Amino acid sequence: MTYPELTDAIWTSMPVPSVIYDDRERIVDVNPAAEAFFNVSRRGMINSFLWHRLILEESLRENFSYTYEQAARLFVNEVTVSTHQGDTCVCNLKLAPMSGEGDLMLLMIVPRELAGRMPQTQTAQSASKSAIGMAEMLAHEIKNPLAGITGAAQLLSMGLPAKDLELTDLIVEESRRIVKLLEQVEQFGNLRPPSLSEVNVHDVLDRAKRSAQLGYGANMRFVEDYDPSLPAVYADDDQLLQVLLNFLKNASEAASAKGGVITLRTFYEHSFKMRRADGAGHSMPLQIEIVDDGPGIPDCIRANIFEPFISGRENGSGLGLALANKIISQHDGWISVESAPKRTVFRISLPRVPSHTQSLEE
Repeated sequence: MTYPELTDAIWTSMPVPSVIYDDRERIVDVNPAAEAFFNVSRRGMINSFLWHRLILEESLRENFSYTYEQAARLFVNEVTVSTHQGDTCVCNLKLAPMSGEGDLMLLMIVPRELAGRMPQTQTAQSASKSAIGMAEMLAHEIKNPLAGITGAAQLLSMGLPAKDLELTDLIVEESRRIVKLLEQVEQFGNLRPPSLSEVNVHDVLDRAKRSAQLGYGANMRFVEDYDPSLPAVYADDDQLLQVLLNFLKNASEAASAKGGVITLRTFYEHSFKMRRADGAGHSMPLQIEIVDDGPGIPDCIRANIFEPFISGRENGSGLGLALANKIISQHDGWISVESAPKRTVFRISLPRVPSHTQSLEE
């Protein structure tokens, strides 16, 4: 491989969105990750004004200009970045002059969800594994006595006057609520691997949406932003449905009494890869996003949102997201979250159907 070929290969393989621009702040080149980030082709990006594509605070743009004049480097963390299409996320920005190209600057955009995915989700996976052993113990030790308590309360209610029935009804109601919670906990002990097959993501999303519209999401407005060319995913459709229903339930419950908007989005991000424990690259190009306009996840729990028993709701069990993380991990996929007031995004990243599987089915 020649030096120019090697340089092109490195540029194409860079996992974070990267932009090269000139002294007029016109875009000279972008890598594939930047095309996916801005949702604009390379041809459409080249020669366009940087600040027409990337929206930052005016003060930060002034820092960019100063950095260019001084041929210096600039690293800025936790910056709110928007694109011309209205997408917003928190990113780390890295700016540096191009070596040997005095009038060109390299800008690297690292979305916080990418920077924080690995440690956050690995911690959540470890916590989920620890919860498996606890689940079986809790189910065995607590559900049986609860059944006895519920039966005793129901027998007592037969001989009580009407004014005292409220107390026994409360015992029965709370006992059933605890049993329901334990049934959720028990699911952590279900080590059944997913039954994988080719699944149309949009079919599963439509099933989840219809179910939500008939129940907890009846007061929500659903918006679909689907990529119709998205290929099939290799998944257990029932388990994937369970994950999506959990996200839709959380989004609906986060909305005000007047309701809100939930956006279901799918797209293909060919450059997104994660590194396995053995060092091999693992491609997860199929992206599903559930976006709501609720108040956002509280800062105090955001970093641990996928751990068991962490919940932002007063009566939440804190098990739904932990179970969703466990399911997607078994699919060799990834879950991330980005949250701010009026915009919370849960993203599921999944691999394509393995080529050897496609060959066998053909």
